[in-house]
Amino acid sequence: MTKTRWGVLSTAGIGTEKVIPGINRSKTAFVAAIASRDGARAKAAADELGIEKAYGSYAELLTDPDIDVIYNPLPNHLHVPLTLQAVAAGKHVLCEKPVALNKAEAEQLLATSGDRMVMEAFMVRFHPQWLKMRELVQSGALGEVRSIQSCFSYFNRDPDNIRNNAEIGGGGLMDIGCYPMVAGRFLFGAEPERVIALFDRDPDFRTDRLASAILDFGGGRRVDFTVSTQAVPYQRVHAVGTEKRAEIIVPFNPAPGEVTTIRIDDGSNPTSDGAEIITLPACDQYAEQADAFSAAVRGETGLPYGPEDAVRNMSILDALLRSETSGKWEPVS
Repeated sequence: MTKTRWGVLSTAGIGTEKVIPGINRSKTAFVAAIASRDGARAKAAADELGIEKAYGSYAELLTDPDIDVIYNPLPNHLHVPLTLQAVAAGKHVLCEKPVALNKAEAEQLLATSGDRMVMEAFMVRFHPQWLKMRELVQSGALGEVRSIQSCFSYFNRDPDNIRNNAEIGGGGLMDIGCYPMVAGRFLFGAEPERVIALFDRDPDFRTDRLASAILDFGGGRRVDFTVSTQAVPYQRVHAVGTEKRAEIIVPFNPAPGEVTTIRIDDGSNPTSDGAEIITLPACDQYAEQADAFSAAVRGETGLPYGPEDAVRNMSILDALLRSETSGKWEPVS
């Protein structure tokens, strides 16, 4: 089998540290080229990661006829423009989350749904622990699941970090709040009807350093989460049912070489002693994502998540930001 050849836009840390190694560990893909506006930086990254080609401009990579797929990890405000350029150049695109700055911008990607594929890079949806958690939620193994609760945080006050730049889509909601939001959609297999949120903004950066939200999925089902860019690093996802509770211990960035676990208990012991532990084999969720996208590009499977899915994600994020201004529940449209 001929592997799909990937090109990477920029030497961003998420790409060089996580996604590129993951793609190269996959069964069906490898990174053949990397580009940066600084040619020396691209060359250094290529040498370090064993990448064949390095380009000093994005345009050079996009016009490389040997590249099948572009991975776009650029800052949020460049996601849609460079994805559109890549599609126009005949490439399929895996674009980092969030796919856009807002729903209206994301809707530009709907016009690309022809023979060139575009997918938003929520790698967690391909990890066995998330697939198992969805099975538990939807099979009735936990009873009727009424609440999915998440917490995700890290500490970063670096003024030069793009996550602290409000003008280009920085802040906790856009960077990590999108993960608990996707967890609700993924685990419930449904869409929220309305949302409400509360934000605390950094006085210097004006980015949200603490964001809490409730997503109402109807039928007594809801997602509530808190994310922070200025708190102790922590992450959990809980699904609370009428009979049992399930918890993913490291839901968002498990180490590629380590097994993962889901803890299930029925609440009979407040300390969770004696809880059932489900162990999932070690895997690289970025490799799993690359294999899934490559299979779609090769025509072996359908595209698991297309531009329409990305637009729905942005609709929810838009509604949460509207709620900050209104102080009320906002419909997801």
